[in-house]
Amino acid sequence: MVKRFEGRRALITGASRGIGAALAVRLAAEGADVAVTARTVRQGNLAGSLERTETLIARHGRRTAVVPADLSDETQRARIVPAAEEGLGGPIDILVNNAAMASYASLRVYPQRRARLHFEVNVLAPMELCQAVVPAMATRGEGWIVNVTSGTARPWAGPPFELGVLGTKSAVYGASKAALNRITNALAAELYGTGIRVNTIEPRAAVLSEGAEELVGGQLRPDQIETMDQMVSATLELCDGPAARTGGEYVSLDLLSELGIKV
Repeated sequence: MVKRFEGRRALITGASRGIGAALAVRLAAEGADVAVTARTVRQGNLAGSLERTETLIARHGRRTAVVPADLSDETQRARIVPAAEEGLGGPIDILVNNAAMASYASLRVYPQRRARLHFEVNVLAPMELCQAVVPAMATRGEGWIVNVTSGTARPWAGPPFELGVLGTKSAVYGASKAALNRITNALAAELYGTGIRVNTIEPRAAVLSEGAEELVGGQLRPDQIETMDQMVSATLELCDGPAARTGGEYVSLDLLSELGIKV
């Protein structure tokens, strides 16, 4: 039986744990060869590592490439796509920019260095990886780029302001994701007609990955959480699909409902 992603090569950032790792394994289970990148090669304080993800991909008999890299370092991120293509034996068909930096503090005291890192990791790194995979995608006439974003990108209505669990502490993170949304939409417009789809996906509720659990897990109600499978299934729909599905800002549970997919 032909699997959905048979013959395609995918590159997933932030794939040592959480959404990135789960997505990498699902892509492999459905036939893709998968390159994974992150900083964590071996397990440290948090559960998950690139070695663990590689092991899970191998269980599905797919080819994998492990590319350790720090996305805040432009020299390291410049070698990610060439290393992934070499490891998988060809150009990338699917790119998912899942990795993100999230550090929360009041804007009145927010450190400038930390703010710069947000934009290096959450904006410049995805943009540069997109630039690196687009030429080969355009030559082949198809490709799928998915940038994982966040509802924090949207401004709060007010006054009065309903700030949510983190309040204004998430403003810098949200600003970086708003920039990512804008770049995604513009790239989709530039590439329209080439067969390359470029979209964003965000969880409608919190997905309790290892990192999110540590940050805000105890502060959330059950109705503020969605499952990892729901987020991954929604993301997979943007790793496939028609050329007309491009330039969108999709919300996980809303997309699943729109397509009639039950997880």
